[in-house]
Amino acid sequence: LGAEACLLVADADGAVVGMVSIQTVISTAEGGMVGLMEDLVVAEVCRGRGIGTRLLHAALAWAREQGLTRVQLLADKNNAEALRFYARHSFQKTQLVCLRVSH
Repeated sequence: LGAEACLLVADADGAVVGMVSIQTVISTAEGGMVGLMEDLVVAEVCRGRGIGTRLLHAALAWAREQGLTRVQLLADKNNAEALRFYARHSFQKTQLVCLRVSH
């Protein structure tokens, strides 16, 4: 995918059981490139085995190698399990509010 994006997968016996993606975007607030983690997904039957942690660490290492100054993500406010996961990995809530428009 080049330096603009990173897509990593985890497999077990040839089957994909998890994936993470980060894309780079320009942040005028940071004065440079930052990462937007779009997805971090692990198959429900494979959770609790450290797959998500390994994917996350690998993706964050890629972001550091690219010189990204921040990685951000959106998580459903009702997904307590995901919010606990991200908190355990030093992600912090912000005061930003997600807005979108659909076409």
